Amino acid sequence: MSRTFVLVHGACHAGWTWRPVAEHLRAHGHVVYLPTLPGLNAGDQRADVHLADTVDYLVDYVERADLRNAVLVGHSWGGFPVSGAAARLATRLSRLVYWSAFVPHSGETLIDLCPPAYGEMFRASAAASPDNSVMFPFEVFCAAFMQDASPETQNVVYPLLERQPFHTMNEALDLDEWERLRLPSAYVLSKDDLALPPGEFAWAPRFPERLPGAPVIYTPGSHESQLTQPEALAEALIQASDG
Repeated sequence: MSRTFVLVHGACHAGWTWRPVAEHLRAHGHVVYLPTLPGLNAGDQRADVHLADTVDYLVDYVERADLRNAVLVGHSWGGFPVSGAAARLATRLSRLVYWSAFVPHSGETLIDLCPPAYGEMFRASAAASPDNSVMFPFEVFCAAFMQDASPETQNVVYPLLERQPFHTMNEALDLDEWERLRLPSAYVLSKDDLALPPGEFAWAPRFPERLPGAPVIYTPGSHESQLTQPEALAEALIQASDG
């Protein structure tokens, strides 16, 4: 059965990072959309991009394309705009899928849900920037985000990342309606994802537990599995979309 996927990227990423996964999904007959959210296009003005702007953009993107029965997938930070858009797009969605993603509650920011050292790192990066934006240090990216890739690949990918508007990391959303609706959801987790450390701040079981009744589907690879294990991730997303 052909499905329509809308793949939402994580912080400092863009729609292009999903292309290897999209190729596999399309080979299975699915339709795939790869939006790039505000502030993450090359040359975007980032200082005044807020978290609500990314939600509004995603809602408008799906409505302008007149998508129906879509599977809305969020990676990492992408769980914020996906959760924010979900209630407004409820009649257009068949399922939400969170892949190694934050599942926020009302009033929670990304920094709230990260280890304190991450919050300090993000604040320092924003303060040192000319436009209140954030970038992961190269060493963190290599060791915790894409540790399953060769140094050559890491050195190719890292310069392609974009700085993240800080307001999208230190602002919260009103998600009461999303929580009330309890839309059909699934959680996909990369087995070797080290972007959040083991323990109280780990992806699981913390975030899957916020999706009552949602299956948890494991896929190989790191936090950057869309680039290092795209075929396996595509299969996991297909499985998640089937409930």
